[in-house]
Amino acid sequence: MHKVESCLTAVLLDTGTTNYLEGTSTVTVPVTTKEQTTESAARPRLGAQLLRRKPIAQMVNEAGSGEGGTPLVRSFGVLQLTMISVGATLGTGILVILGESVPLAGPAIWISFVIAGLAALLSAVSYAEMAGLVPVAGSSYSYAYATMGEGMAWICGWCLVLEYAVSVAAVAVGAGQYVNETLAVFGQVLPDAMSQPPGDGGLVNIPAVVIVLLAMVLLVRGARESAWINTAIVVIKVGILVFFCAVAFTAFNAGNFEPLLPMGAAGVSAAASTVFFSYIGFDAASTAGEEARNPKRDLPRAIMLSMVIVTSIYVLVAVAAVGARPWGWFDGTEAALVQILEETTQQPWIALVFAAGAVLAIASIVLTVLYGQTRILLSMSRDGMVPRIFGRVSRRTGTPVAGTIIVGIAVAITAGLVPLGALADATSIGTLFAFALVNVAVIYLRQNRPDLERTFRVPLYPLTPVLGTLMCAFLMANLGADTWIVFGAWMLVGTAIYLGYGRRNSRVAALSEQDYRDLTTRAASPELVKADLS
Repeated sequence: MHKVESCLTAVLLDTGTTNYLEGTSTVTVPVTTKEQTTESAARPRLGAQLLRRKPIAQMVNEAGSGEGGTPLVRSFGVLQLTMISVGATLGTGILVILGESVPLAGPAIWISFVIAGLAALLSAVSYAEMAGLVPVAGSSYSYAYATMGEGMAWICGWCLVLEYAVSVAAVAVGAGQYVNETLAVFGQVLPDAMSQPPGDGGLVNIPAVVIVLLAMVLLVRGARESAWINTAIVVIKVGILVFFCAVAFTAFNAGNFEPLLPMGAAGVSAAASTVFFSYIGFDAASTAGEEARNPKRDLPRAIMLSMVIVTSIYVLVAVAAVGARPWGWFDGTEAALVQILEETTQQPWIALVFAAGAVLAIASIVLTVLYGQTRILLSMSRDGMVPRIFGRVSRRTGTPVAGTIIVGIAVAITAGLVPLGALADATSIGTLFAFALVNVAVIYLRQNRPDLERTFRVPLYPLTPVLGTLMCAFLMANLGADTWIVFGAWMLVGTAIYLGYGRRNSRVAALSEQDYRDLTTRAASPELVKADLS
């Protein structure tokens, strides 16, 4: 074993080893620690550093702990993982942005959900394969690091920061109107100054801020407690959406679907691009790889099961909503489902129950997506890409407390001050880019590492990942110029942060060229490991 470890002793001052099944043989590789960032090794040139990949075996060995070696708690089974996925997904496009998306697509909004769901499903099967191969917290950031190198991993990780943090804010923004719908039953209402962000007639969206901060506090207390609370809320959320469909279908009017495409195919495509961020839930599940009891088996199952549940309910609710009200009615309506229930039943208590359930549904999304954001930053911190504070795990709670508080406060400020429309589109473009990279990662590993043990395999390979990549590119192209400008500015900021911090603190880049070659060669070659161990 000492032969395998010796190639890294020059730069790894505090090293452990772990066995990892790679392909058909057990590979023993070092566990990288923070001392890997020592300056004793000359860093490679920028071009070479951007292409450096992190071996999958090394990622798995490092998984489960943060700065200082404090472990995360492995407490999630397939039920909790599925509920994290459903909790992060179900409700976003229906409860929050129907007023934004129906005016784009008209009665064909259900087709937009099908298109977005198909694009998400094509990527979801790629996520399922990669989650079984790389069961760590970094999600697509880690997948990109293992296949395309540090440069693309940073771009993907920076997109995930946009995707997760902004999507939490986008969902929380919609809480203000549902809180008002709840209070209206008692003859009360929050003034716009307290329930709307600047630009929408208010000063700060207080309900959005409160929901994010409550989710932050719950996550700080512990992942297991958060998961069980989320599971209970998801059950309530599914129940209120099924209840809405039952009521809405009593007022169903088939004439509301004529004409089906008043804005043409372009409107359907534009709406699909907008609602695509409603499908990021399975990505949140993949960030739980280090807290799952059996991630190789349960992560793929949870991802696929959640996609079936979410897409079915989205389409059903969209059809019920448009069947109950003409598509023009939705323009500018923020709490469309509550209003449909109230107008259909003429019973205020029904609207009260649904509005209260909708607030819980929004809280569930905020909780699970905020969870995913903190785990991605933990993984990036472990690699030296972001400051170490995001990787510190509390010995008492087994959670990254400091990182959760920092992210929670930043997201709360964003949710309180930024309008919904800008947040939803910015989230979509970051999500689509990350999904496209995961599809490419599957193709890369199928070509270069066919020996790896896969607990789930993408069907119809290579057609499925190729179509997934093209579908993501198509939806990105349908987003507006303003969204692309925001995305470009975000990438410029990310580039500056990488050059100023990530490049100098990268732990993979801290390895000398010879050490890096030895590590990657031995991790990829069962024959060399057998020779060293003999």
